[in-house]
Amino acid sequence: MLFTLKKLISAFLMPVPIGLLLLIIAFIFFMRNSNSKGKLFLFIGLAWFIAFSSQPIANALIKPLENSHKALLEVPKVKYILVLGSSHNTNENLSITSQLRPVAVNRLSEGKRIYNLLEDSKIIVSGYSGFDKNKHALMAKRFLEETGVKEDSIISMTKPVDTKMEAIEAKKIIGNEKFILVTSASHMKRSMLIFKKQGLNPIAAPTYHLGFTSFSYKELFSSFNLYKSTLAFHEYLGLAWGKIRGFI
Repeated sequence: MLFTLKKLISAFLMPVPIGLLLLIIAFIFFMRNSNSKGKLFLFIGLAWFIAFSSQPIANALIKPLENSHKALLEVPKVKYILVLGSSHNTNENLSITSQLRPVAVNRLSEGKRIYNLLEDSKIIVSGYSGFDKNKHALMAKRFLEETGVKEDSIISMTKPVDTKMEAIEAKKIIGNEKFILVTSASHMKRSMLIFKKQGLNPIAAPTYHLGFTSFSYKELFSSFNLYKSTLAFHEYLGLAWGKIRGFI
């Protein structure tokens, strides 16, 4: 119940829902002939969308998260590589790469890259089903198998629904051993804090970096920048929630 409530509340505390709420309030004021208040909220709503869809502000939000840990270019010898879960949409008419979301493909590809550099290592994949009929961990396992990873080198964790539960379940497998933790660069700061709080010894391997500057005019204001802002909002809220709940 608490998990569902947390997800529901956080879904509305994102840039797009907040911006839409501001515009709806402006519309209501205009309908009531409160033009001065309507103009104020219309201005705030438009300024809100302009700000968070701009490249400088989106990058300013996401870069501190992504820069918290460097990319893992020199791979230490460990037994386990843990790839945190993401999302997918089952559609048997599509290949596994199209059923997995791009962030999931990116995380799994980074995990496989590291796996190829190590001998006798195992990849742990995670993720529950959510509203889909298939567990995300099993979809991730399928991706790895179809891209050349041996079945007996893959361990699936299908129970965790969030990062804290992933840490708890991973400890049952890994114990106190050092291991490589793969997740999105924006999610790495929070993940490392959670895993260390649970007494694990992760080595960060961030991937899916988005805080880059594009000099294309179409990237100055775009939905992609709004997406980056949304990811940053999600992580800052997660960090705040973790502090309040005491698991980071």
